Amino acid sequence: MSGSIDVRPFEAGDVDRLAILFAGDRSTRHCWCTAFCTTGRQFATGWFGGGNRRRFTELAAASRHPMGVLALLDDVPVGWGACGPRSRYTAAIDGRSQLLRTRPREDDDRVWLIPCLFVAADHRRRGLTSSLIAAAVAVARRAGAVAVEGWPVASAAPRAADAFLGREQVFADQGFRCVDRPSPHRSIMRLDLRPNDR
Repeated sequence: MSGSIDVRPFEAGDVDRLAILFAGDRSTRHCWCTAFCTTGRQFATGWFGGGNRRRFTELAAASRHPMGVLALLDDVPVGWGACGPRSRYTAAIDGRSQLLRTRPREDDDRVWLIPCLFVAADHRRRGLTSSLIAAAVAVARRAGAVAVEGWPVASAAPRAADAFLGREQVFADQGFRCVDRPSPHRSIMRLDLRPNDR
């Protein structure tokens, strides 16, 4: 890998950059990290025709917090990590996901979630996922979050369909601890942020 990787908060003006990254994968080019930000029906109808991209763009413009973090190599996008207050991910906390049903609802504005991680195929297995998680934690800390959670797969070799969740060990290496195991293959990982760290 030549050059240096810059991982920074996503800005509303980065939509076209993110489109370049997402265009390289069949799932991301249609998903646009909106699966948990909307209803299942809205997500499905937005899969084709650019609806999910438009929804993401609207969310990015309206939100006071970044939609995530973007990794750039010589100004070319190579990685993405979605993050934000749990309250942003309404579909996840309102019943579509059994993973978050036990999490305290009163914390939804103060606890952040990292629901999705994506690295371009030719930049994987180089530690970029760890950098994305670290950058997302830094964004959450600056925003005053009390904790950050992820819901990765517990297996070291996740199914391709689950790869966007990350692996439990990668979160553990960043200081997260397992606070729940909804199934043998999934975990809720949490990093508590001390007030003096913000």
